[in-house]
Amino acid sequence: MSATRNRLLTILGIAAFVAFLAWNTFRSQGVECQVCVQFGGRENCALASGPSEDAAAETAQTTACGPVTNGMDDAIACSRKPPVTRQCKVR
Repeated sequence: MSATRNRLLTILGIAAFVAFLAWNTFRSQGVECQVCVQFGGRENCALASGPSEDAAAETAQTTACGPVTNGMDDAIACSRKPPVTRQCKVR
């Protein structure tokens, strides 16, 4: 085999592997949720995706709580409050 052919096969193999990883990652993120929270007189919304509605909503709520809380105690309290809005859709 020539060096050019080996190089081409290596590049194609790497490209196929990267494509497989990307496909596998996005395939598992089948639900997308937007969650809005209100905490300490402030409101924030966040969007997240996950393999299930509950997982996506939990991630979105955790993300939305970040900017409206101060410290771990507030973050935990915010994550336990029901969200103001929760909209999910299958991707």
